Amino acid sequence: MVTNDDRAGFVPGVRLAVDVGTVRIGVASCDPAGLLASPVVTVLRDRGRDADTPAARDLAELADLVEEYHPVEVVVGLPVTLSGQESYAARDVRAYAARLADRIAPVPIVFADERMSTAVATRRLSDRGVRGKRRRAVVDQAAAVEILQSWLDAHRRRTDA
Repeated sequence: MVTNDDRAGFVPGVRLAVDVGTVRIGVASCDPAGLLASPVVTVLRDRGRDADTPAARDLAELADLVEEYHPVEVVVGLPVTLSGQESYAARDVRAYAARLADRIAPVPIVFADERMSTAVATRRLSDRGVRGKRRRAVVDQAAAVEILQSWLDAHRRRTDA
């Protein structure tokens, strides 16, 4: 099940976040209280013959992570323009999320605005001295952390208000 993220309340529980890119998918998780997002892994996007089928290796790997972490939901970063419009990349992410939803049902998928998440993640890694190949290897995970932490913070603010 894929839903838009419009719920007012915050349900505690582990969540996974994915930052779907054209080459790699960054994955992050949070603690059961929903306080802190942490990096998990970078998954290579399957672009082979089975990429758009349930046999895709990346979908299988993400489904395995859902089975391992038992999240209450999966937060998928949705790339929108700075003006809030959906681009071609957003349509690709929505299509990918629909295929993932088929694999992980009944765990719901929600979308979160991922504007600037990769830019923020890249800057934070640079500030910590992570450069070159090492940064490329973890920037997608760091972007997933940014997406999930922003989502968690926004939902806690709504609940606390």
